[in-house]
Amino acid sequence: MAQSTTHARETTAGRAPSGAAAPAEAAPPPENAPARVPLRHRLRRDRVLLLMVLPALLLLLVFNYVPLIGNVVAFQDYDPYIADNAFQAMTQSPWIGVEHFRHMVEDRLFWQAVRNTFAIFAIQLTLFFPLPIALALFINSFVRPRVRAVAQAILYLPHFFSWVLVITVFQQMFGGAGLVAQVLRDHGHEGFDLMTDPGLFKFLVTFEMVWKDAGWGVIVFLAALAAVSPDLYEASAMDGANRWRRMWHIQLPALRPVVALLLVLQVGNALTVGFEQILLQRTAVGPTASEVLDTYVWNTGLDNGNFGYGAAIGIVKGVFGLLMVLGANKAAHLMGEQGVYKR
Repeated sequence: MAQSTTHARETTAGRAPSGAAAPAEAAPPPENAPARVPLRHRLRRDRVLLLMVLPALLLLLVFNYVPLIGNVVAFQDYDPYIADNAFQAMTQSPWIGVEHFRHMVEDRLFWQAVRNTFAIFAIQLTLFFPLPIALALFINSFVRPRVRAVAQAILYLPHFFSWVLVITVFQQMFGGAGLVAQVLRDHGHEGFDLMTDPGLFKFLVTFEMVWKDAGWGVIVFLAALAAVSPDLYEASAMDGANRWRRMWHIQLPALRPVVALLLVLQVGNALTVGFEQILLQRTAVGPTASEVLDTYVWNTGLDNGNFGYGAAIGIVKGVFGLLMVLGANKAAHLMGEQGVYKR
């Protein structure tokens, strides 16, 4: 009798009441799950790697994050000459709230710089971005391995040139006294000056960027193509696929993650379309055709001494650049790619 009573109590205790959900049991950890290492142990284990990256972190902190403190002048009538140093000037300058941002909305020159910036970015995204992909596919599919190395070196060489040298080369080729204009005059035609034409300036800076940086993109895409397994090419060849079919069904899908990543980064630089390149050619075509956000900040904030207004434009540019990166990265996720960071 005692044994029956004990068995009934154990059965009742182990059974959930009627109408109540049974308590969920915790899932057992996987057998091969790694044990969680405490933070102090990880720091001690990776101390050599941490010391190795410490100089880079210090440079990032000093030159990228500490200057963010200066954004406070966007809300001040900042005058750097009322104190002995910049920090004291920030503490002593009067606060004016969002006056600089209100002036920005009403500034016609600011909106002109915004239109020029997005126009140049759209042209560069249309003409410049697909070209390295096409060159990489052509070199990888149709060029012999010995010639491929020479082609990569020739295409990559202008990447190391300064913008002063690049613009000088274009001036000697397409300027009013350049080689092309002289050849046209020698054959009885009227010469032209591409370097001083405001209507073609946006295409000019794009062509300069293509000549300078297309080789870098080719190297990146060729590295992605090198990771494709040769078994895929052999299997497609056995199935009767020609070079164009292999390019469409093997190489382009292999480039898709890299294309998505670089596209997100390119969108992040949409508001920065080549400060040094455009500043060097701004005088030749005038500010109406060449003024972009970076050069407008330079001229307004530094040349004219309106530091608070320049800082306000910089804040707006940074916020919109961040939103564009997040939006482009979300679009990459919707297309099934990782983008800059995972979901």
